[in-house]
Amino acid sequence: MTNAPALSRSVAGRVAIVTGAAGGMGRATALLLASEGAMVAVTDLDLAACEAVAAEAGPDARAFALDVADGAAIQRVVGEVAAHFGRIDILINNAGVSSFASLEAGEEYEAVWHRAIAVMLTAHQRMVRAALPFLRQSDAARIVNIASTEGLGATPGDTPYVAAKTGVTGLTRGLAVDLGREGITVNCICPGPIRTGMTDAVPEADKAVFARRRTALRRYGEPEEVAHVTLSLVLPASSYITGAIIPVDGGLTARNA
Repeated sequence: MTNAPALSRSVAGRVAIVTGAAGGMGRATALLLASEGAMVAVTDLDLAACEAVAAEAGPDARAFALDVADGAAIQRVVGEVAAHFGRIDILINNAGVSSFASLEAGEEYEAVWHRAIAVMLTAHQRMVRAALPFLRQSDAARIVNIASTEGLGATPGDTPYVAAKTGVTGLTRGLAVDLGREGITVNCICPGPIRTGMTDAVPEADKAVFARRRTALRRYGEPEEVAHVTLSLVLPASSYITGAIIPVDGGLTARNA
C-alpha cells in the first residue's frame, strides 16, 4: 500500500519557482500556490512587478528578476532561490512572449523566431537542468511546463510561437521519460483562449465571436482556471501522472464545428 503522507493534497511548506509570474497565468499561479501554503519564488523580467505580486502573495513569497533567455541568469537565480528557501520542490515554466511574424518579414522573422525559441523552449530545459539538483532532494518533485493549444494546432502567421509550443510538448514527454525513474513528474498544460496580457489587445466583440465559434464553453478562460489545473498537477498526491499534455481550452480542441 502506498504510504499515506505521499498522497497528501497539500503544497504547504513546498517551495515553488514560477517564471513569467508578473502577470496573467504566472501571477495567478503564484498567488494560488501561496494561498495554499507554498513558498513561492516570483520571477519575471520586471523586478518591481514581481515585488508587487510577491507582496500580494504574502510573507512566504519573494521576487527575483529573471530573463529566461539568459542561461547564466537562470543558473544564478535558481541558486539564489535554493539558498533563500533552502529547497526547491516545484518548477512552473510559464514565461512566454507573443511571436506573430510573417514568413516574408525577413530579418524581423528571424528575430521573432530566435526570441520565441529562446524564451519558450530553450529556457524550459535550462530551468529544469538548473533546478534538477534541488528537485532530486524533494520527496515530491513536480515540473509543469505551460505550452498552448498552438502546440496542438496552428494559427496563420504564428509559426515561431507554434514551433516553440510544439517543442514544449515534446520536451515534456522526453523529460517525463528521463526523470520518471527518480519519481519526478513532468507534465504540460496547453491553455486555449485565456484573458492575459497577450490577448488584451483583442477587442471584446472579437473575443466573444471567437469563443462562440471555437470553444465548447463559448467563452474565454480566466488565468485562475489554468492555475488550478497547475495546482492539481503539483500536489504530492499527483504522483502517477507524468508526460501528460493537458488542454485547458474550454473545449476548443474537442470541438469540430
